[in-house]
Amino acid sequence: MFFPLKDETPAQGKPYVAMGLIILNSLIFIAASFLSERNFRILIYQYGLIPYELVHLTELTPKFPAPVLVTPFTSMFLHGGWMHLIGNMFFLWIFGNNIEDYLGHIKFLMFYLISGLAAIFLFVVFSPNLQVPMVGASGAVAGVLGAYFVLFPRSRILTLIWIFYYIRLVHVPAKAMLGFWFLYQLLMSAIATGSGGSIAFLAHVGGFIFGWAFFKVAAAEQKE
Repeated sequence: MFFPLKDETPAQGKPYVAMGLIILNSLIFIAASFLSERNFRILIYQYGLIPYELVHLTELTPKFPAPVLVTPFTSMFLHGGWMHLIGNMFFLWIFGNNIEDYLGHIKFLMFYLISGLAAIFLFVVFSPNLQVPMVGASGAVAGVLGAYFVLFPRSRILTLIWIFYYIRLVHVPAKAMLGFWFLYQLLMSAIATGSGGSIAFLAHVGGFIFGWAFFKVAAAEQKE
């Protein structure tokens, strides 16, 4: 197990959008945590992304309707638990400031949202009839990681490595750490698909590929 704690590439400006996204996601989860278990479940089914609903443009829970075409956006701001929220927001905090610094505030927000939609697209393609809601900012955050992989490959990341009784803090190049993270998501998506289990890992893969490809293409165009 590994977990990034800090990157060594300081941002020049304040990451207002990244901070705003973290605050918004956190406030929504805190508000949702006051709901009863039943109402929390209803909220997730209302505003989470259900592939079957999106593909067939139908509502599986007519007693608790929500606009189907809105759920790709609303699902990015819902989380199933504290660890789900903290993990996503921590990655966004560490890697998002540099990408926001590079793109600017408005373009960063657009990139973040489009990354989330790209992640959802891949997820839906491989599970068009799934009737279980997907929630979380993971796909959008994965797009940020893909961008960081291209733009700051040599940045060193202070990383906690924990393997049974082996616990160390090490500095790892971003390209190595994020490359390993992507391969792990790819492996887990293959295992989950082959076993018939959840394939939400594909959303992580889709987001990362979009972020990586976007800046690879942009870099190629700048060289021409």
